[in-house]
Amino acid sequence: MSRHCFARRTVVGGIVAIAAVPGSVAGLTVTNASGRRGAANMQMRCAFERHSFTATLLDNPSARDLVALLPLDLAIEDYSTNEKIAYLPRKLTELDSVPFADEAPGDLCYFAPWGNLAFFHGSYRYSKGLIRLGHLDGGAQPLLTRGKYPLRLELPS
Repeated sequence: MSRHCFARRTVVGGIVAIAAVPGSVAGLTVTNASGRRGAANMQMRCAFERHSFTATLLDNPSARDLVALLPLDLAIEDYSTNEKIAYLPRKLTELDSVPFADEAPGDLCYFAPWGNLAFFHGSYRYSKGLIRLGHLDGGAQPLLTRGKYPLRLELPS
């Protein structure tokens, strides 16, 4: 087999694998990729301390990459005065990431330079490397619990 043929198979295999990621969340309804105020998107359940809540995820490559990692057991901790963060076991794709506006408490983002999730409970501003993944359902109140805790992320049952 020629080296050229092997490279082509590798590329085709990679494309098939990427295309399969949305299929791994086949039980979820995926819709509007353009904003956070759309119909039902992918959902993720989050639990730490005594809090259990859901986040509605956008339909973008980074959010789909996060869903492909679920379930995850991480640690969530305070960072600054407006967010909690959790480090992922690996970096997420940054494919198709774009700057965004209308930042709001309750946003769930990925900070690509550090490889962490950012759960915002206060005002913040977009910065380079920040990718919006979705928004917490029911508000950011659970994030006001100060401290470091085990965090469970999973698909709703």
